[in-house]
Amino acid sequence: MTSIQPGADTSTVEVTNVSKHGFWLLIFDQEIFVPFKEFPWFREASIGKLLNVELPSPHHLYWPDLDIDLAVESLLHPEQFPLIDRTGLISHASTE
Repeated sequence: MTSIQPGADTSTVEVTNVSKHGFWLLIFDQEIFVPFKEFPWFREASIGKLLNVELPSPHHLYWPDLDIDLAVESLLHPEQFPLIDRTGLISHASTE
């Protein structure tokens, strides 16, 4: 079973730039910065895996090579989505 419907348009998202601090996503006509400090699981990802991002729906991003699913809203308002690791501990991203 796949989460993408046949014929789904996944070309409306792309990584436009990567820096040591994070990367920029262009989703439709909106550019969003994704800081590694708040989304640490992307920090060690290869560029190729980072670039392979899909938009199966207007509010959902998926990196198949990294098995990462994110709501677009979590990128816009990360403070509303605390990180929870596999042990269940909550980690709040710093706002420095």
